[in-house]
Amino acid sequence: MKKIAIVALLSVLAACGETPAARLCMEVNPFVGTDFTGNTYPGAQAPFGMVQLSPDNGVPGWDYISGYFYPDSTIAGFSHTHLSGTGAGDLYDISYLPVMRPWKEAPAPLGIHSAFSHEREQAHAGYYSVVLDDYDIKVELTASPRCGVQKYTFSRSGDASIILNLTKATNWDATVEQHLDIVDSCTVQGWRFSDGWARNQKVWFVSKFSEPFLGCSADSLYIFDFNVSEGSEVTVSTAISGTGLEGAWKNFSEVDGKSFEAVLAEAEDSWDEALGSIEVSGGREGDRSKFYTALYHVHQAPTLYCDVDGLYLGPDGKTHQADGWQNYSTFSIWDTYRAAHPLYLEICPDRARDMVISMIEFADQNGRLPGWNMWGSETDMMIGYHAASVIAEAYAKGVRGFDAQKALDLCVRTAGMDSYRGIGEYREKGYISSGNVGQENWEVSRTLEYSYDDWCIARLAEMLGRKDTAAVFYERSRNYRNLFNPETGFFQPRLADGRFVEPFNPDEYVESYCESNAWQYLFAVQHDIEGLMELMGGEDRFAQRLEEMFTHSAGEDDELPIFSTGMIGQYVHGNEPSHHDIYLLGKVGRKDLMEKYLRQVMDEFYTNEPGGLCGNEDCGQMSAWYVWTAIGRYPVNPVSGEFEEGIPFFDKISIRR
Repeated sequence: MKKIAIVALLSVLAACGETPAARLCMEVNPFVGTDFTGNTYPGAQAPFGMVQLSPDNGVPGWDYISGYFYPDSTIAGFSHTHLSGTGAGDLYDISYLPVMRPWKEAPAPLGIHSAFSHEREQAHAGYYSVVLDDYDIKVELTASPRCGVQKYTFSRSGDASIILNLTKATNWDATVEQHLDIVDSCTVQGWRFSDGWARNQKVWFVSKFSEPFLGCSADSLYIFDFNVSEGSEVTVSTAISGTGLEGAWKNFSEVDGKSFEAVLAEAEDSWDEALGSIEVSGGREGDRSKFYTALYHVHQAPTLYCDVDGLYLGPDGKTHQADGWQNYSTFSIWDTYRAAHPLYLEICPDRARDMVISMIEFADQNGRLPGWNMWGSETDMMIGYHAASVIAEAYAKGVRGFDAQKALDLCVRTAGMDSYRGIGEYREKGYISSGNVGQENWEVSRTLEYSYDDWCIARLAEMLGRKDTAAVFYERSRNYRNLFNPETGFFQPRLADGRFVEPFNPDEYVESYCESNAWQYLFAVQHDIEGLMELMGGEDRFAQRLEEMFTHSAGEDDELPIFSTGMIGQYVHGNEPSHHDIYLLGKVGRKDLMEKYLRQVMDEFYTNEPGGLCGNEDCGQMSAWYVWTAIGRYPVNPVSGEFEEGIPFFDKISIRR
């Protein structure tokens, strides 16, 4: 094995003033994850930006969750909001499309559109471009944190239009109300209110055209007319806000008076700075591009959710002021508490602090910790109260500047909401039972997830000197034991009377497990691996079960769900519950197997191609796993502050805060 030098890993380095040989923004391939199950988008965004300006193919479906699916060949608009690699489709707000008359139109849901080819499509961090083949129009996109800028270059003379579609809705999204005002011949303002995964979402916007439009007609679409000559350009700059038109106008200051090229230069600089938080050298061919593409995906969410003056719309429907911090949203915490948030603490601790404050304030305004929130709305997707992990980890690693006592109170309040998602039964019985008519599913997974979160609350309480609270939650964190069946050796659904559900097959995907089966939740006790070893009969037996997980393959006739991708035996890298399991092999002395499977995952399940992700990106978690593994360590239990050692994939690695 090559000798590895890890320089200042997980520590603060002074800026050295050296200029990298190549711009890091250019090493990113935004098309990775746009095919297969990645559900990423290729468009333009600033790091953690509120705007994600990206093309939409114009049709709904699972493959089109992010608006764009690489195998498709149509574009029906360029909208300003998207989700990175989730399993639910929403947003796609404020969609523009330039056309030459007569335009090309298909029956709904596609509507007005153009064909395009990947041969005339390009992207890097902060930039996207494509030629709309039916109109010979080149579209270029870039973005500031709160604004999107589009440049249209027309290759032929004639009558052209730029179409604004505020009623376009797809997947889970549905337009509730839309409005447009013509301010002058170059400027419009308006709003789009919608309902979907983000409940009661409100987006206000201001758009300025670089050239005056000749007229505007409106029906279900707003059509701005132009007479263009060959080679002429029109730039459309758009600011968005979640607070109102006044907020959108204030946010427009980010791009006001700037050319497309100037905004692009700022976007590229911001990406160079963000990606430069980790410098790598050496490694195998292609690994560097994979690494910086993964680090890029890690910076796409959570997303900024406040105006330039700090105002934002809270889940209580009121406008709040962020003073001395910036508000963030799009927290896919069931996924990202595992690797993404631990990474933010290392590479951008100031943002990580603001994310913690955002979770605390959201909980204060909504009455409980966020589970999966975006645009001032709680979606109630997924399970657990994993914001407790993010908050406790930040405090444990020295992040201050937030009210930790208030945060602990909100954690305790959430963990005591008996009417919410089985918490009452969990507190009473020590587990959530199965077989109750009309109850929510995922009861085994919820029991295990709550147990982990309770340990995080206990750890935070202990650090804050609240010993009685810590004792209560440390005891609750042992509840995972109540679903372990020693006869089968698995965490198993259990009836209210205490009997385990029979028949039981750990290979089956049943509703008692969240997007998994009994194998994939077998090691989901990150906070008490030693206790789990004890349940299984000791370290040797634990090691045997762990090895078996990677060799016990699904049967040829087994019907696997959509989230079971990237499989090695019963290990599923395409979904989060298994993400720490390979590192447990090193914990029990099987570093040979750990290294074998780490290399297999890194080589086979992450590639520099559109289908290069083996599962949903999930707002940075899939890529954060890659970044940690490339560095050579992984936070199995983030709040503990301990890392399991892996195998660095580069000769030299430097992390700078």
